[in-house]
Amino acid sequence: MKIDCVKVGYLMENCYVLSIKDECLIIDPGDDFERIKNLVGRKTVLGILITHHHFDHIGALDECKNYYKCNIIDNENKVNELGPFKYEIIDTPGHKEDSITYYFKEDKAMFVGDFIFKGSIGRCDLEGGNINKMLKSIKLIKKYDNDIVLYPGHGNKTTLGYEKENNIYFEVNYE
Repeated sequence: MKIDCVKVGYLMENCYVLSIKDECLIIDPGDDFERIKNLVGRKTVLGILITHHHFDHIGALDECKNYYKCNIIDNENKVNELGPFKYEIIDTPGHKEDSITYYFKEDKAMFVGDFIFKGSIGRCDLEGGNINKMLKSIKLIKKYDNDIVLYPGHGNKTTLGYEKENNIYFEVNYE
């Protein structure tokens, strides 16, 4: 699977396009539909995956949906296979109540939205955020393998192992 990223909008949100041959998925079309469309090129879009519904992650969602006429996958419509793409959907509330992570096991890739950033986590003080749910989500994600690459909604990618070793929020002891 090929993973491309385009930073969109004034918050520089990471919109990902995942490709296998001539088919692709779009993750979090935050803004600037034309740039997303250029990245997709002539590929067939099988679906649009949404990690959570904050404006900076869904700004171009309607344009993408109308242009590509494809499935929208989010916390309400949990389809875990589209064409050659197979993934696990993991509920990871905390930043927002509808936050989910997409885990592509064969590729050791997780698309975490604003759940985890390199060395940090997403804000929990915005509407729909909850620090206690965030801590439970971190406890859940810590069970996965260290070599999984995390693709966040903003900033640079990281690995789960790096976060377990370096992210202060992963140090909290859970009962």
